[in-house]
Amino acid sequence: MDDENTRNDEARRSTGGGAIGFIIRFVVAAVVLLVTSWLVPGFSIRGFWTALIAALIISAVDYLIGRIFNFDAAPFGRGVSGFIVSAAIIYFTQFFVANMAVSIWGALIGALIIGLIDMLLPTRFM
Repeated sequence: MDDENTRNDEARRSTGGGAIGFIIRFVVAAVVLLVTSWLVPGFSIRGFWTALIAALIISAVDYLIGRIFNFDAAPFGRGVSGFIVSAAIIYFTQFFVANMAVSIWGALIGALIIGLIDMLLPTRFM
């Protein structure tokens, strides 16, 4: 029993499963959104707090889609369908977050950029 608890604790620490890891993942996700808004025309986020709120909403919607439909909405998680769902989540997030504006093309290119960055720095927010 102790071996199993030790392994679970080690796995949680290695994946950032604690509260600090949770906060770090959202901060990194917000930075990724800011970088994406800087790179992609038609994708605008004004300020770090706006990006943090957008990251929270995107993560929540992704979680709900995963729970309800048993579907991974990561940009490269399910091929083209995951990419399209990811872009749709990004597009519809603008309606819930002030100071965020995304065009359809911006959402598509943004999902691509976020997917590429997520391959290098896995934050698992999409």
